[in-house]
Amino acid sequence: MSSPAPEPAAPQPGPARRGIPRVPLPPFWAQILLGLVLGVLLGWAARTWEVDWLGRALEETGDTFVQLLRLAVGPLVFLAIAVSITKLRNVSGAARLAGRTLLWFLGTSLIAVAIGLAIGLLTDPGAGSGLTPADGSAPETEGSWLDFLTGIVPTDVVTPFTELNVLQIVFLAAVTGVAALRLGERAAPLIAFGEGALALLQKALWWVIRLAPLGSLGLIGRAINEYGWDLIGDYATFTADVYLGCGLVLFGVYPLLLRLAAGVDPLRFFRAAWPALQLAFVSRSSVGTLPVTQKVTERLGVPREYGSFAVPFGATTKMDGCAAVYPALAAIFVAEVFGVGLDLRDYLLIAFVSVIGSAATAGLTGATVMTTLTLSTLGLPLEGVGLLLAIDPVLDMVRTATNVAGQAVVPVVVAARERILDREAYANARGLDAGDLREAA
Repeated sequence: MSSPAPEPAAPQPGPARRGIPRVPLPPFWAQILLGLVLGVLLGWAARTWEVDWLGRALEETGDTFVQLLRLAVGPLVFLAIAVSITKLRNVSGAARLAGRTLLWFLGTSLIAVAIGLAIGLLTDPGAGSGLTPADGSAPETEGSWLDFLTGIVPTDVVTPFTELNVLQIVFLAAVTGVAALRLGERAAPLIAFGEGALALLQKALWWVIRLAPLGSLGLIGRAINEYGWDLIGDYATFTADVYLGCGLVLFGVYPLLLRLAAGVDPLRFFRAAWPALQLAFVSRSSVGTLPVTQKVTERLGVPREYGSFAVPFGATTKMDGCAAVYPALAAIFVAEVFGVGLDLRDYLLIAFVSVIGSAATAGLTGATVMTTLTLSTLGLPLEGVGLLLAIDPVLDMVRTATNVAGQAVVPVVVAARERILDREAYANARGLDAGDLREAA
């Protein structure tokens, strides 16, 4: 009988391989802050020493980042609104939640426009600017109530996406979502497809969001290179007014609402929401910030079924910066430059336009349509818009950050008052870090 073959000797463990240690990335907010600081320095260097190649590099970097965000705007708005409406079927009292969300949107917008009017009346932003009507020019595009009302309904289903008319996209999405709800089980395959397509789009958009520190470097660097600090001189009071007004809403009104209406700690909100506010500041797009804003609201304890409706709805209609504080100050500024007196009736019209017409801004960069809508309603010269376009990129950053903060605050307040807010999750909420970005992407 043959003896069994000997088993091969087990390999002896060799010396442990020493790989390159992974350096932990800083939090997302710190990455964006670093991008902003570097952008300011590079923009200042490009302008001071007239380094053309550096200026072009900053411009291309910023433009590419914004273009990547804009690529997703049309389908993201459509899918987010349509899918969120279908998900409301799983929320008890959905109609009440939607109605109260809208009321809080309108109420906070009214407070914001009142702050803008008060600051404008106290500081006279156009009186000492040194600008004259000859410095203005009529805008290429303008808004009117007729265009606003008739422009909601598209002539076809393709043009709103090719021309990026967000208001019409919202209309198509709302109709699609409501129709899917009415169809019930027969629409289940379509709803499942929409949810999958939305998840895919958000995954791709998270890859773009990871580039935000680089995009912030290019965007702020380009602004410093193109405009420098000289331009702000003529618009010093107006610029300070816009930042002051948005700051009062952002760090005054919203914390009071969180404390008094929701009964939660405002500091915890800002700790969790800070990455969304930073991204909004540099991207100047509420819709582009939408995935981060949604994650923030979920982390703050807002139920996903309700947040997935309230946040996209707010990203296209809730504009306290662009559609409340700014139009009020812009109207007063233009009236003073052109020597037109405003009375109480005009101030009430400004408030009405700001509260009702805020959807005209539709979550995109810039607020020219809303400004022209306000000026035309008051009968002020539309050439005044040309005075504001030069400084608009500098102002749009703080306006958009204010918009996004309101889009997150209102769902928290409504959820708290409806007793569906997870207060334990809110108390433990934190900001996004590198691990969250890797998980999302």
